[in-house]
Amino acid sequence: MKKLIYISFIFICFHSNAQSVFGKWKTIDDKTGEAKSIVEIFENSGKVYGKVVEIMDASKSSRKCDKCTGTDKDKPVLGLVIIKGLSKDGDEYNGGKIVDPESGKIYKSFIKLQGKDKLEVRGYIGFAIIGRSQTWIRVK
Repeated sequence: MKKLIYISFIFICFHSNAQSVFGKWKTIDDKTGEAKSIVEIFENSGKVYGKVVEIMDASKSSRKCDKCTGTDKDKPVLGLVIIKGLSKDGDEYNGGKIVDPESGKIYKSFIKLQGKDKLEVRGYIGFAIIGRSQTWIRVK
């Protein structure tokens, strides 16, 4: 009986870990289909954030967010927190913002798992219907 409980516990832990948005994700440009960066999604004080931890094109790795505003202005894109303040709401995380380092624009955002290794990331203005989505791939 103890073995069955132990095995069940391990399975539940493994299964819940596999279904998490936390970890590293390869960003895929929705216009070109090319991988652009690796973003690490993490939790801080009950909110979800995403930080650029790698840029795929080495020639762009020292780029700064010159079009960003506020505290992100002229910060290096590498290390920039681009997803800010999402909260869990059912099976998605929303209520926060996402920054597009290319344009410096800030959008409302939500993220949602699509299976265990794909993440839908949506940025929008006003209503979620009007916006752009990208599918990011989990980095293993």
